[in-house]
Amino acid sequence: MNDTLRIIPLGGAGEVGKNMTLFEAGETAIAVDCGLMFPKSDMLGIDLVIPDISYLMEAPDYLKGIFLTHGHEDHIGALPYILRQLEAPLYATRLTRGLIEVKLREAKLLDTTEIHTIAPGDRIAVGPFTVEFFHVCHSIPDSVGMAINTPQGLVIYTGEYKFDYTPVHGRLTDYAALAEYGKRGVLALMADSTNSERPGYTPSERTVSEAFERVFGQAKGRIIVSTCASNISRVQQVIDCALHHNRRLGVVGRSMVANVGMARKLGYLSVPDDMLLRAEELDTVPPSQVAIVCTGTQGEPTSALVRMANQEHRQVRIQYGDTVILSATPIPGNEELVHRTLDNLFRLGAAVYYHRLMPVHVSGHASQEEQKMMISLTQPRYFIPIGGEYRHLVLNGQLATNLGIPEENVFVVENGQVIEFDDEGARLGQRVEGGHVLIDGLGIGDVGEVVLRDRHLLSRDGFVVVVVALDEATGDLIEGPDIVSRGFVYMRSAEDLIDEAKSLVIDVLTNGHRDTASNLIRDTLAEFLYQQTRRRPMIFPVVLEV
Repeated sequence: MNDTLRIIPLGGAGEVGKNMTLFEAGETAIAVDCGLMFPKSDMLGIDLVIPDISYLMEAPDYLKGIFLTHGHEDHIGALPYILRQLEAPLYATRLTRGLIEVKLREAKLLDTTEIHTIAPGDRIAVGPFTVEFFHVCHSIPDSVGMAINTPQGLVIYTGEYKFDYTPVHGRLTDYAALAEYGKRGVLALMADSTNSERPGYTPSERTVSEAFERVFGQAKGRIIVSTCASNISRVQQVIDCALHHNRRLGVVGRSMVANVGMARKLGYLSVPDDMLLRAEELDTVPPSQVAIVCTGTQGEPTSALVRMANQEHRQVRIQYGDTVILSATPIPGNEELVHRTLDNLFRLGAAVYYHRLMPVHVSGHASQEEQKMMISLTQPRYFIPIGGEYRHLVLNGQLATNLGIPEENVFVVENGQVIEFDDEGARLGQRVEGGHVLIDGLGIGDVGEVVLRDRHLLSRDGFVVVVVALDEATGDLIEGPDIVSRGFVYMRSAEDLIDEAKSLVIDVLTNGHRDTASNLIRDTLAEFLYQQTRRRPMIFPVVLEV
């Protein structure tokens, strides 16, 4: 039997989002997390980004389980797409399972997916692996890290964590378990790197409650709090403040409504039935008695808060006197969308609070001193920073070397890079596919680099369509040329340019061969239009033979 351990990040290494890591030994593989990422600003028209699992698809039967650390989108959001391509049982805590079931029910995959509920302290054996779960504090309840027993030793996968001494849901990160793993001997620590730039400690979630209390205490009109739909702890903080200030609560946004309903059913949210308002009832209660929790923290175009800011929401229209709290920080790449939403809210006369003005949001990720504590507790032989952009991984790796881990035992890798462990130690193996799969509407992976490049060209200089009709027998010009432009020039103000372009097309067709007419038109117009405008529109010749 091959006892070599292979660790392969397919997402979340060198980027924020779409976390997914494979562990392989013999003919068995397990995955930790299966998340999505919001598109970057240069991914025009793309809705979501998920991990590339083409390596897994070469032998899909090898995957024996997907273990989920918590219920945020960047850790479970790709499941509805991935599970259409391969089958594997899922392992998740109660709340994480509830959030997954909401997604899979909507995708019509729930009845065909095997899901197991786990809890901190449980041990699950899958082939040569035994996975143990330990509780960690994060910005969502029921978050866990994993101690994965492998043929080569114990690997600690922290998930996303922080050492919060006053968590909203009252459970501390399990120091005792981490120290016990350290005594047993840890082969490798795979640790969250998101906040590697931040010195000190990450503030407690309790500071958010204090900020909410200040805002709720001074607001005269409606209070609208936008947060991630899966951030159940933050929703409970809104509920508690609303109760304290005699406000009823409206829940707005499809995913928020679904997740709140599920969390109430499982007992993760405590809210009196008579406190809740349906969306259509919001206008029947005085504004001073209304609080609303909604989606839209990342400026998503179809989210509730963005539609409110654009005055496009059917039930809620922002008005003077409203107070809006954006309880999140922008994910890298979403800053422009978030800032546009904030500007629109200010234009409408709302009082707006966000993380730069007041601590209405705190990170769920460990800062430098907590990262040092994680390394010190577990005392790993090897260190693999995960969960962050490349600079975050490097900085987290530097913390490890400062704490005495040899530099050659720190592996800063990006998606697709294999790390192999055997009796001789650890080394980098061959790379596998670890790029992006782009989701555009109903299309999964049908938009690639070529399509994105075309979209960039179209967005930059527009396009020109040239239509001509040629005699099928003689090749003579019968009709046209007709030229249509979009995004290049305003046709009515560029008549001379268009007329000259038409003359060039006629000359080309008169002197050229009809078999190459399309290429001649394209090349001639490209050169002419660049000389005249210093722009390079995409040119589409349409040659009809009649």
